[in-house]
Amino acid sequence: MAAKDLYEKDLYSILGVKKSDDAAAVKKQYRKLARELHPDKTKGDKKLEEKFKSVSEAYEVLSDDKKRAEYDEMREAFKGGRIPQGGPNFGGGGGFQGADFSDLFGGGSQDIFGTIFGAGHGPRRGQDLAAATTISFRDSIYGTELDLKLAPQGGKANSVTTRIPGGINDGAKIKLKGRGGKGPAGPGDLFVTVNVVKHPVFSRNESNLLMTLPVTFTEAALGADIKVPTLDGDEVTVRIAPGTPSGRTLRVKGRGVKKGSTAGDLMITLEVKVPQRVDGAAKKAVEAFADATKDFNPREELLKKANS
Repeated sequence: MAAKDLYEKDLYSILGVKKSDDAAAVKKQYRKLARELHPDKTKGDKKLEEKFKSVSEAYEVLSDDKKRAEYDEMREAFKGGRIPQGGPNFGGGGGFQGADFSDLFGGGSQDIFGTIFGAGHGPRRGQDLAAATTISFRDSIYGTELDLKLAPQGGKANSVTTRIPGGINDGAKIKLKGRGGKGPAGPGDLFVTVNVVKHPVFSRNESNLLMTLPVTFTEAALGADIKVPTLDGDEVTVRIAPGTPSGRTLRVKGRGVKKGSTAGDLMITLEVKVPQRVDGAAKKAVEAFADATKDFNPREELLKKANS
């Protein structure tokens, strides 16, 4: 590019940034404009295509510290009249005698996706791909190996085998480096979203497993030792103390989500269940119990607090 053409272009205005803006601001603005002006959106509009080219040329200079400094110095020299507005050889003052500024622009405009997806100048990486898979709650806790069937648009279907790590959260994304689309500078990456099916008994909070354990009124009132299922497939015995209320949570250490050498706990919330119908001997027994405990008022403290 001729020096005159270069100095007459205000690259900062073309890109919509200030001369004082740093590299991060320049990059942010370029990405914004490049997305707006990409040919997929402009659909053959020649004016917008030219604008896209100008924006790309401006960014190629302003994103490079060395090229940006050379451009600033050259432009100030022209403004100050230190360099004649002539051809490629410039007599007179300044450090630009015989200067050729074509190297400031390298190969000219570049495809926006080369910058947005990190390829920079030169050949681009292949396109990053996205996929989703669904696994069981048990597999999310212990980990599993999956064969993912991928069928890129317009491409040949292929299979990718990957290991899903134990303890993965619902909605988490895993990155498979180099398993995306092919490109001159190497393949892109594959990002897999992992969805976890809810379990009918267990749920999870961080490294702890949670469950609700139904118990009878007599077990809660008199106390009991109860066998509880675990996600491992075996059972553990928990002791319920006499007079345990509904909603109390018991902890079984080390029976939660394992991560390395540590493991969370199994948190068991008790839920006292009462029969829907009580008759016969059971009804008489409950009536006798009610008579024997008539002085007990579970709402006494509630009433005091409500009237305080």
